[in-house]
Amino acid sequence: MTTDDQTWVPESCTLPNAQRPLRLAEFDDLFATALREQQRLSPTHLRWRLDPAAEPTARDLTDRESSCCSFFSFTIARDADALRLDVQVSAAHVDVLDALTQRAAAGMTA
Repeated sequence: MTTDDQTWVPESCTLPNAQRPLRLAEFDDLFATALREQQRLSPTHLRWRLDPAAEPTARDLTDRESSCCSFFSFTIARDADALRLDVQVSAAHVDVLDALTQRAAAGMTA
C-alpha cells in the first residue's frame, strides 16, 4: 500500500470519491506547513504537534473529516508552545492510521 493511492481509505468513509483527493491535499498542506512532530503513542493512537497558528485550519479539517469518517476521533488541545492534535481509531482501522502516519511523515520532509 502506498499513501499516494486511496486503497487505504475504508469503505466506511462517506466522503464522495471525487472529493477525496482534495481532502488529502488539505491534510498534506497542514502537514507541510504546520506539523512539527508526530508521535505514535499506540497502534491506535497518533499525536501531532502543530504550529499554534494552524488551530482554525486543524479544527475545521478534523471536524469535516469526523463527519465523513466516524472511525476517527480527533482531540485538539494547546500545550505551552504547540497545538496538540490526537488522532485515535479502533483496532479495525489501524491500517488507516498507519497510512496517515506515513503521509504526515512524508509531508514533514517535503
